[in-house]
Amino acid sequence: MELFYREQGEGTPLIILHGLFGSSDNWLTVTKSLAQNFKIYLVDQRNHGRSPHSEEFNYTVMSKDLLEFVENKGIQEANIIGHSMGGKVAMKFAVDNPDKVKNLIIVDIAPKYYPPHHDNELRGLKSIDPQKMPNRQVADEILSKTLPDLGVRQFLLKNMMREGDQFKWRMNLHSIEKNIENIGEPLDPRKQFDKPTLFIRGGKSRYIKDEDFTLITEIFPNSKVTTIPTSGHWVQAEAPEEFLEIVNDFLEANP
Repeated sequence: MELFYREQGEGTPLIILHGLFGSSDNWLTVTKSLAQNFKIYLVDQRNHGRSPHSEEFNYTVMSKDLLEFVENKGIQEANIIGHSMGGKVAMKFAVDNPDKVKNLIIVDIAPKYYPPHHDNELRGLKSIDPQKMPNRQVADEILSKTLPDLGVRQFLLKNMMREGDQFKWRMNLHSIEKNIENIGEPLDPRKQFDKPTLFIRGGKSRYIKDEDFTLITEIFPNSKVTTIPTSGHWVQAEAPEEFLEIVNDFLEANP
């Protein structure tokens, strides 16, 4: 599948993968400083952003999408950053294609199984018919009945795009809902990636727990976990300065 992407900067390739319900747009501001030293590829994964839609939606096909992307771009070896679902894709890609990955940065996700936990988001999104929405404010009012957190609603409503005189979902909501169980899949613990790997977790998030460190080091023996205490799950958006400092220090230490 040919994925939509955005490019920034020059230098060693750095591929960034967004999380569930996200897109490359979410990373445009954060990566401006990284583009001074790296050639950034902000990728929309299948069923998200401007990339194609598909009934198939799991980590195997998303990892293959990424392999096709790097081969089409002639990228021999890249640094990869992945957040949440994007982190799972990055981990899967790294253990399957270690020769293609220079350094790996995983943001607030572990290689373990996660039970489905996006019921409220899916219920809220399904309560909106974009074609009947006069504007995003009305959509936000409807969504607020299910999701009280304004930040979460604003993040989700970035998926509502205007086409002509109507709105539509940019993401493939049907496929995401149908395949939501796949998003919690664990990595195969029998595989390893032994190149430098950094896990960045939010101190207020529960996605990476202390007890997950054992599994992390089993699959990623050359890894460390860094915590940003003030941040929740969206680390790069909630604590961008600390996040970028940690990322830059790690990449500088592993040129």
